[in-house]
Amino acid sequence: MIFCDAAAVVWRSLLLAGLLALAGCAEPVSYPRQVAFTELPGWAGDRVEAALPAFRASCAVLARMPEDRPLGGAGELALRAGNFTQACTAAARLPQADTGAARDFFERHFSVLAVGQDVLTGYYEPELRGSPTPSATYATPLHGRPPELVEVDLGAFVPDLAGRRTAGQVRDGRLLPLPSRAEILAGALDGRGLELVWVDSPVDAFFLQIQGSGRVRMPDGAVLRLGYAAQNGHPYHAIGRSLVEIGALAREDVSMQSIRAWLAAATPAEAAALMNRNPSYVFFRPLPGLAADTGPLGALGAPLTPGRSLAVDRRQTPLGAPVWVAGRDPAGAPLRRLAVAQDTGGAIRGAARADLFTGWGEAAAERAGRMRDPAALFVLLPK
Repeated sequence: MIFCDAAAVVWRSLLLAGLLALAGCAEPVSYPRQVAFTELPGWAGDRVEAALPAFRASCAVLARMPEDRPLGGAGELALRAGNFTQACTAAARLPQADTGAARDFFERHFSVLAVGQDVLTGYYEPELRGSPTPSATYATPLHGRPPELVEVDLGAFVPDLAGRRTAGQVRDGRLLPLPSRAEILAGALDGRGLELVWVDSPVDAFFLQIQGSGRVRMPDGAVLRLGYAAQNGHPYHAIGRSLVEIGALAREDVSMQSIRAWLAAATPAEAAALMNRNPSYVFFRPLPGLAADTGPLGALGAPLTPGRSLAVDRRQTPLGAPVWVAGRDPAGAPLRRLAVAQDTGGAIRGAARADLFTGWGEAAAERAGRMRDPAALFVLLPK
């Protein structure tokens, strides 16, 4: 990855230092480490005011929280809702579409921590075809959250597990696992009225669960918006990894498009067996009242903004924080922009791992499915 502006020299030096350290030639680069705004690759070139709607949407959610509500993050990146009060107040007074004022705002109210380099992927809001009643065409259910599902913050019991969560069900005074994906699809939840809607494709339902939210278009044209409600507590397994393991795909060829192509060419039994390798199963909730031009709600509770909302590992990065992303897009062009940490994901693990929300529709799906490139992340922390 090569950047041409002067600020990128610092970024390249960090990367070179890391490579030299692996070769035993230099001290390892430590993260997180404080850097100046002038050291952010491409900082002067982004229309940072385009991130303000996402930041203000987060502020609206944070304003309803107690000031001591934890937002995630570890060590010096651990933040609470009250940490954003002054920045949110100042953001509300900013003029619209003023790049200079927006850039000055972020430089005045935030400091920057480089948190490392990892893979940047993309996600989107898919649209499925569905029906409120099952039929031969609409045979795959999407479920609401079972009432017995209990979410557990493991860090409340074992400090070493801070930030880790699981889910299960209590029986006879013991926390036991919920059914796996294969068990649910075999009927473990049938007959309980948990079905929100039935869709016409088990593959589309599978990818909806990976994305975490979506739109279901009914036969009469009505659209049901669905958001993440809970997960069954089983670990997420990437089926692209399974296709690499069995020799069906080369590692560099794995994308949403290539996985979908394999599933389309497989028999229904083969496709089901591959998808069932991922025991994780997501439950949804209806999101009435969202306008068609509004993104889904992220884990923070704010609507997501295409190109400016980011899913992060909240154990490492606090929700609500602006994040500078320096990488490349699927076409190979530099991708350097300010986004806001507003969501999480089952496959997003690590301080510098992130997932960029690309929007909804076919173009967003195409872009998200091919986005898998190295990127450096810089978290902006309120002063």
